[in-house]
Amino acid sequence: MFKLPPELTIAKVEEFKLHLLEFIEKNDEINIDDSEVNRIDTIGIQLLLTTIIYISMQNKTLIWKSKSDIINQSFKQLGINDPIINQYFNDEH
Repeated sequence: MFKLPPELTIAKVEEFKLHLLEFIEKNDEINIDDSEVNRIDTIGIQLLLTTIIYISMQNKTLIWKSKSDIINQSFKQLGINDPIINQYFNDEH
């Protein structure tokens, strides 16, 4: 399981991204825990979107039902509405 950090902001994303890519490369099944995320900015959202797409392109399995209210609210505020993305981010948590 890969646990997201409490902050996914421009100051933290680059370091976090390296760990995430390493985890993805080493595993065929990616299970993400976002329960500790309490702050995210647009760069953090972009990282999550590209991560989902990257995992899909690698033909790996992503297991993630978002539990973070802040992530779900951010997706709504940005108007992100795509079936591939929506399966991980919804109001039913």
